[in-house]
Amino acid sequence: MANNEVFDEEIDRREYRRKRRIRNQIIAYTVLVVVLALLIIGGIIGVSKIMSGVRDKQQAEELQKQLEELSQEEAPVVVEAPTASEEPVEEKSYLDEIVDACIAEMPVEDKVAGLFMITPEALTDTDTVVRAGETTKEKLGENAVGGLIYFAKNIESADQLREMLSNTRNWSKYPIFLGVDEEGGKVSRVAEKGLAENVGSMADIGATGDAAKAQEAGADIGAYLSGFGFNLDFAPVADVVAEGNTTIGARSFGSDPNLVAPMVAGVVKGMQSMGVSACLKHFPGLGDTTEDTHEGMANTKKSLDDFNAVDFPVYQAGIEAGTDFVMVSHLSAHNVTGDNTPASLSEKMITEILRGQLGYDGIVITDAMNMTAITDYYTADEAAVKALQAGADMILMPEDYKTAYQGVLDAVNSGTITVERIDESLRRIYRVKYRDKVE
Repeated sequence: MANNEVFDEEIDRREYRRKRRIRNQIIAYTVLVVVLALLIIGGIIGVSKIMSGVRDKQQAEELQKQLEELSQEEAPVVVEAPTASEEPVEEKSYLDEIVDACIAEMPVEDKVAGLFMITPEALTDTDTVVRAGETTKEKLGENAVGGLIYFAKNIESADQLREMLSNTRNWSKYPIFLGVDEEGGKVSRVAEKGLAENVGSMADIGATGDAAKAQEAGADIGAYLSGFGFNLDFAPVADVVAEGNTTIGARSFGSDPNLVAPMVAGVVKGMQSMGVSACLKHFPGLGDTTEDTHEGMANTKKSLDDFNAVDFPVYQAGIEAGTDFVMVSHLSAHNVTGDNTPASLSEKMITEILRGQLGYDGIVITDAMNMTAITDYYTADEAAVKALQAGADMILMPEDYKTAYQGVLDAVNSGTITVERIDESLRRIYRVKYRDKVE
């Protein structure tokens, strides 16, 4: 019995050793398989990296080769185009920056005064101004008007005119418009004083049918005006006259809009090439009226279609030529506006049609506000406020400057006209005033 027990124990030990050996073999085989698997995966990753490196190297070499080939080629002409196209954008941005900086520093009193263009007599409270002395200097310090307009009575000689305009310009707190009516022909304030050669009437130039002659006339006028110190001319007349019209007469290039349009554009280009701002007048067109707005209300029966067919193509040509100013007349066009409101006070005529339909974003100035077409129906302050509300930027020659100025200032202080609306006009004005000062 004892021998059997010993034998059984020996069998159990052998079975245990056999199982342990099998287990160890399984563990060894498992470890071997895992190691082999890791080696295979590592090999695959290594090969992938090597292949990727080879591809990257090939791509880099190819790119370098292409760059070397490009560097050896001459740059095509079109490469210069982006630089050329960017320059005007940069200049405009710089101009706007200067304009905004100037306006931001202005007190509201100066802002309002900057919307008025008056005579030197209205500025100084004198009868006739032929020199700019201490009174002019003092009054310019008190009234930062946007501009002054001169007539034949202010002109005596070439030296006197230059000195007067130079002193005025130097004593103005801000850049100032110095303007005159110099159309050629019978309306030529400087030439009629013998200080320049009269280029002749626009009717005579129009009769040639040669727009180049109109541009030459504009350049001639601009040259001598600039030489005396003017920077604004209330010309050219853009009216298309009806047959037999005597209100405008020979001041117009003619009665055919297809002829008048290129003539007007030519004068604008010629004049402004000499540094003198042109001003189209008298929007929307006085060519068919028999009344004179100097002496009372002038009416027209024209519809918007009539203006679109006859008058507006001329203004469109002048606008496309780059005119700095458009003067709005006191014409009443009830078939367009719906009532007898003068165009100079009509939001329909200025904002909706001139700015909206014709796309004009330059300076809009009223015709002289001391004409009876205005003074018979409105006080100076009423007319000035209504003109600005309608969309005008500058008020020309109000019946009473002090009353008109105070009326606009009161309207701004009361909120009837916002400061933002005033700034909108000042930006248009100062874009022109500072344009030539931008390098």
